[in-house]
Amino acid sequence: MTKDNYLAHAIEQTDSKPAYDAACKKFLACKPILAWIMKCCVKEFAACSIEDIVEKYIEGEPAVGSVGVHPDDTVPSIRGLNTEDKTLTEGTVFYDIRFFAIAPDTQERIRLILNIEAQKDYNPGYPLLKRAVYYGARLISSQYGTEFQNSNYQEIKKVYSIWVCTNVPQSRKNTINHYALKEHHIAGRAKECPEDYDLLHIVIMGLSSKASRRANKVLQLLSAIFLQPGNAQFKKRFLQEHFGIEMTTSLEEEVDTMCNLSEGIEERGIEKGIKQGMEKGMEKGMEKGIEKGMAESRMEMAIELMKEKFPMEKISRITRLSMEKLQELGRVNGLL
Repeated sequence: MTKDNYLAHAIEQTDSKPAYDAACKKFLACKPILAWIMKCCVKEFAACSIEDIVEKYIEGEPAVGSVGVHPDDTVPSIRGLNTEDKTLTEGTVFYDIRFFAIAPDTQERIRLILNIEAQKDYNPGYPLLKRAVYYGARLISSQYGTEFQNSNYQEIKKVYSIWVCTNVPQSRKNTINHYALKEHHIAGRAKECPEDYDLLHIVIMGLSSKASRRANKVLQLLSAIFLQPGNAQFKKRFLQEHFGIEMTTSLEEEVDTMCNLSEGIEERGIEKGIKQGMEKGMEKGMEKGIEKGMAESRMEMAIELMKEKFPMEKISRITRLSMEKLQELGRVNGLL
């Protein structure tokens, strides 16, 4: 792997939540991380080595947050990624990451168009799966004018829309679900060539802060990075020792950025809570009020973190509340 990879242009360190989201997407767009996702979730690459996927099959550089979803303003560009789909009524909605991949073991040069979406809210007010299907359908329909023109539908390329979900119900933790078009015979046994309908694949991954060593490899990798406790040094060592991911200077900086931003968000949250508690305390008067306000803000913060499914050990570290107190809060508020 070259010294400078896709993460060479890491974002500047900042303390905003959008910056953390951007850092997560940049991390996912790193080619070795994409390669593990492809190997574990895309059947065409199951038998390939991570090195071959990185060096031979990922084409070009992934587009992060720069390719639109909706159709109105798509600029035709044959085999190009520098297009922006946006609808005049809804504004621009971007894919998190989009890139091309070449399917191995084929005489013809076939392209797979993969879309990776990082999703922190599994219940955003609508079925996430329907959104995934829509994104996949758009990946197909947007090929008109880029991958094929006029009536050359035989040129349509297969697409995968892969969703990495960090905040999922218990039943979805440590899971990978795959959805695809299938041929079913209602009458007779007429068969079509699978290549003519096997065009749309949806994969939804549910991560867990307690992913075990027996879990699928990509679930272990992503869960450890996004959900499990550990500082940047620990996570960099984990990537290198367990997944053979070389720590280039740029990748190392990106992991540092993501972990620092995550810790900064947590620290600012508790600082804000403490400040609010101090304001409450000042109104009630002197030291006891301040102490009570700080305690209240910590408990409020703990409740919010429990709602977000943070590990109890991590909540205890952030809020400085005992495990016994956290369990009591969880029971009282119906969170345990």
